[in-house]
Amino acid sequence: MNNGTFRFNGIFLALVAAFSQFPAAQAAEPDSDKQLGEMVVKSDKSALPANVPASTESVTAKQIAESVNSVSSSGALQYVPSVHVRERFIGDVNGGLAMRMYGVNSSAQTIVYADGLLLSNFLNNSCCPGPRWGMVSQHAIDRVDVMYGPFSALYPGNSVGGVVLMTTHMPSKLEAHAQLDFFNERFKLYGTDDNFTGGHVAATVGNKVGDWSFWLSADHLDNHSHPTDFTSATAKSAPAAGAGQFTPVTGAVYDLDTANKQRVITAATSLDHTVKDDVTIKVAYDFSPTTRATYTFNAWQNTSDKLIDSYLKDAAGNTIYGTSSTPGIYRYVRIDGKDYTVTAPSVSYTESEYYMHGLSLKSDSGGAWAWDMVASYFTQNKDIIRASSGNSGTTPSTAATAGSITYGDGTGWYNVDLRGIWRPDGNISSAHQVSFGLHTDTYTTKSDKYDLVSGSNWQISNAGALNTNSRGETTTTAIYIQDAWQITPKWKLVVGGREEHWEAKDGSNYASTSGNVSYPDKSVWAFSPKASLSYLVNDDWALRGSYGRGTRFPTVNELFKNVGITVAGTNTAATAGQIAGFPAPYNTAFTNNPNLKPESADSWEFTVERFLANGLWRTSLFGEEKRNALISQTDLTTIPGFSISSVQNVDKVRSYGLETSVQANDVLVRGLDLMGSVAYIHSRIVENAANPGLEGTEQTLLPAWRASAVGVYHQSEALSYSLGWRYSARQHASLYNTATRQYNDPNADTYMGRSSFSVFDAKVLYKFAKQWSASLGIDNITNVKYYTQYPYSQRTIFAGVKFDL
Repeated sequence: MNNGTFRFNGIFLALVAAFSQFPAAQAAEPDSDKQLGEMVVKSDKSALPANVPASTESVTAKQIAESVNSVSSSGALQYVPSVHVRERFIGDVNGGLAMRMYGVNSSAQTIVYADGLLLSNFLNNSCCPGPRWGMVSQHAIDRVDVMYGPFSALYPGNSVGGVVLMTTHMPSKLEAHAQLDFFNERFKLYGTDDNFTGGHVAATVGNKVGDWSFWLSADHLDNHSHPTDFTSATAKSAPAAGAGQFTPVTGAVYDLDTANKQRVITAATSLDHTVKDDVTIKVAYDFSPTTRATYTFNAWQNTSDKLIDSYLKDAAGNTIYGTSSTPGIYRYVRIDGKDYTVTAPSVSYTESEYYMHGLSLKSDSGGAWAWDMVASYFTQNKDIIRASSGNSGTTPSTAATAGSITYGDGTGWYNVDLRGIWRPDGNISSAHQVSFGLHTDTYTTKSDKYDLVSGSNWQISNAGALNTNSRGETTTTAIYIQDAWQITPKWKLVVGGREEHWEAKDGSNYASTSGNVSYPDKSVWAFSPKASLSYLVNDDWALRGSYGRGTRFPTVNELFKNVGITVAGTNTAATAGQIAGFPAPYNTAFTNNPNLKPESADSWEFTVERFLANGLWRTSLFGEEKRNALISQTDLTTIPGFSISSVQNVDKVRSYGLETSVQANDVLVRGLDLMGSVAYIHSRIVENAANPGLEGTEQTLLPAWRASAVGVYHQSEALSYSLGWRYSARQHASLYNTATRQYNDPNADTYMGRSSFSVFDAKVLYKFAKQWSASLGIDNITNVKYYTQYPYSQRTIFAGVKFDL
């Protein structure tokens, strides 16, 4: 048994011992929040639908304010069990969401909603970009509810990992809030040793006048990030460069890469200056005490300047950015007597402007019928990325006269959900509660990359020749029905199904090396059954078993996104068209795959819950068997002598895990609240006809262990202290290498690795006047260096002040 396993078995046993000593909950009073089938302690403002057939966790605005330093809405999930957000720095737009058996590159296998409006980015299945966290300000959140797995018929197959439901604020009287935050990170890695600072300001105002209510929220972030990328030199093979063909330099830094091979780091890149503005307007009208219509508009603007810092200096102290392919003194650089080539890193500038519209209409009198309608529309009104080419010698990349410009304008999606509930007994206590609904969504991708016209600076030059583009659209239409049947006071059965029709159309790619290719339209039908049986043993214990199938359809980018690669192989006799699914010429392919099938996961969960006097302790055993899993891998079954790497269907993946979590108030002493969890995951590829050597090996980006804990001590009504802890075991960045018979990353604790981490955070919140509060916090107290390929933030100090009217 390894040390990590031993340590977490110890933690698990300690939790069991500690919380088994807590007094059990008293006999339920008539107004108790305990409800069979939901098995969750929650307030009336919870976004969870009635009769939840799965495990859930919740955090409130108060808990977030007392324990979380992050100013992003994703920070609200920092200590939720088996949840992790890949936020490398404050303002990171590539914040992929990981939940239970799904890693941070699984944006299409988890769902994030805010007030029923979709924030998840199902245009791709990746970390980049992740859910549109920036469309919701953290200070506007009332609570966050998390539901694990695809066990509810109300949600599409993208819920295989889980569903995050954010509820934002809507006032019942006049109120206003203002918040100001400053943060500073001290970052030291390779040749970088500097402070990176930023600021955040937010303001809200709202009121309810008669039947009308409104909420206006504005959020501004300006942050300078640490470098997230680094460049390395490539050694020249013998002989050494001749006179006049090299420049001696200093400043390079040596380290070991993920394969434990020596690496020479020459520059820090992607030092991101992010400026974000987010404005939300919500207007609601109450037609009656039980019927409300709400319109939401959100505008999100972001600029991102990604700069570089070359470490190389010549004898005169001049910065050297890169080497040249043409003869001369910058053909090579000489580092400690050895010659290298260095690719000058690129700088880039991104300008984005996204809009979201949402409309909801809800009615529930508690009688026989309840219904709601939610529609949302998201569009990338402006999405422009300018990138420079590198330069050699002392000429910086910022002075480049060549580069590219990419337009993503018009990419977006819309969703419509029509939902109803029928209670045959005519009231909310009906033995049967039948939920039913209709869903439709459409996702559209538009991406055009041009070479910049050479001759003027890359920052102002016009688009020239088209280099690549992508077009495509997917549409899903679904109907569902689900019945929650209270068989007896102790037994409840929730059973349902979801029928979906998916189609992909208008798919095409263009590449300057191979021309245009169009793909035929395709469509698929899929049915996903659901079932959950709950048993209330007594006032202290409850049990539940759940089953659900989740069908996840390919995203438009997996199908149609155009990224040119070279196919590995030596068969020069191959002719155009012999590589199925890819256009001519045969030696060029796209990483997209228009022939993908949907993946289907049969998931199960068995949960035991102990109701404590002041909290809840939950333990869940869960798993899934997935067929046609969508995984990026190498296909060895193409024409002889060739292999193609792309997203492909893997025949079968089997995963299972165990998770225990607890939330409790007034633990041991009055005023001490605790939340903690430990989870173990085991996931293996079990059938893979395209690459049989991967059978029995691990998936990427899934740590075997995850854990978190946070304690908040309330010294008084005005003063609280929190201490948090986050842990993750290491992950593999790539699949098993069947040629070398090992994983490619034995050294995960370095740049480009997926390292383990054990991080402590702290926060003090003090209300120093009736309407004023201040906070001081530190994330990563012990200054751990850890990586998600790119480095996460090192020790960061936060200071904030808030006014509440």
